Amino acid sequence: MSSSIFWYDYESTGINPRNDRPLQVAGIRTDEELNEIGEPLNLYSRLSADILPHPAACRITGITPQVLQEKGLSEAEFMARIHAELALPGTCGAGYNSLRFDDEMTRYSLYRNFYDPYAREWQNGNSRWDLIDLLRTAYALRPEGIEWPRDEEGRVSLKLEKLTVANGIEHGQAHDALSDVRATIALARLVRERQPKLYDYLFQLRSKHKVMEQIRLLQPLVHVSGRFAGQRSYLAVVLPLAWHPRNRNALIVCDLQAQMQPLLELDAQTLRERLYTRREHLGEGELPVPLKLLHINKCPVVAPLNVLRAQDIARLQLNLQECQARAKLLNDTSAQWQPKLADIYAEEEFAAVADPEQQLYAGFLGERDRRLCEQVRQASAQQLAQGNWGFSDERLPELLFRYRARNFPESLDSNEVARWESFCEERLSNSAAGAPNTLAQFAEALAQELPRANAAEQQVLQQWQDYVQMLRDMWQG
Repeated sequence: MSSSIFWYDYESTGINPRNDRPLQVAGIRTDEELNEIGEPLNLYSRLSADILPHPAACRITGITPQVLQEKGLSEAEFMARIHAELALPGTCGAGYNSLRFDDEMTRYSLYRNFYDPYAREWQNGNSRWDLIDLLRTAYALRPEGIEWPRDEEGRVSLKLEKLTVANGIEHGQAHDALSDVRATIALARLVRERQPKLYDYLFQLRSKHKVMEQIRLLQPLVHVSGRFAGQRSYLAVVLPLAWHPRNRNALIVCDLQAQMQPLLELDAQTLRERLYTRREHLGEGELPVPLKLLHINKCPVVAPLNVLRAQDIARLQLNLQECQARAKLLNDTSAQWQPKLADIYAEEEFAAVADPEQQLYAGFLGERDRRLCEQVRQASAQQLAQGNWGFSDERLPELLFRYRARNFPESLDSNEVARWESFCEERLSNSAAGAPNTLAQFAEALAQELPRANAAEQQVLQQWQDYVQMLRDMWQG
């Protein structure tokens, strides 16, 4: 089985993978030396009548309703094409900020279309990777040979379009999916050429077994993450404390550059409340909780302390003696903090939602339901209409109705057509109904975006305004 990397990028209706939708996907396959293999993928997906994009997304992507109407596939066909690429044996799915956005968009879209949302990430020698953490780590630990752009306030910017300009990389049209994929691959080549050891080391951390090799409980290590601010170069010296009480892929770590008092002195309930309070919302004198989850199945950047050269320690302004002293303190006081961890992380972090399309993380499907989902994907419109599926999972009947309405409208009888029309009207008028944008929200956001738009962007927004007026006439006329 030959190994390859499928670099991919979505343009979408907005920034929330849970209820936004892909509008376009582009992908390019390379070998592990980053040479292109085969033809690029570039697909569009039609929107169903219950979904509106955010005007800011329309302005940024430049995608119009006409393009989607002329070039767009049904979402079922669109996801079949992207899944075939990502699920090819030996494939590493990769992108730029893909773990937090594109992979989540893929999971929710696969789930909506009756695929296993996770299998393509690990079955048949498959994996996933995110270039943004490679750039964060290069900036923190091996910045030589790469130009690091700054924003207006002098802070480093790791935006793809800024990095490509600073490093003389051809980017075409930023926020066009195919241009962004080519720019991502070019950036990967740059880091691989300038810092080959770093590149190879991080590429290996796709494997959680490789990550595990670096972890020893109560022994400090270096951790790079977007959760740490750019001012500290996204880096922290952390101490692995314990494994998560419910999630076997999550490790609880403590930031040794923070104050330990909250962990040692506060009770578990207070710690839990403060842990999920944004730093700017903490009361005066309240210290943040120095805990963080490190997910071994999300390609985390972990490394031994000896990766820190003398010049790195000086540039990062690290006080390793203080970190070691805090690590010793935690070792000596484990009886104080250890019992609190199970209580702090006892409950699910996912807020309950009523919309089954957003309930991806509400539980795994049983084996029988998984087999039925496979049959749904292979069924014709006629079979979908006639099938008495008998799902066990209560999410699936409603998902199937929407799947049929969006992808096989000819499978609906007259009662189901009326039900679908009522559903669309509700989604576009009630913000609690689960769609990314209502008609009113679109109009309000459009009024904000139009003054910021240039002439070309205003044309795009005008086309979407016409499209929305058509929907308004259809549902409210």
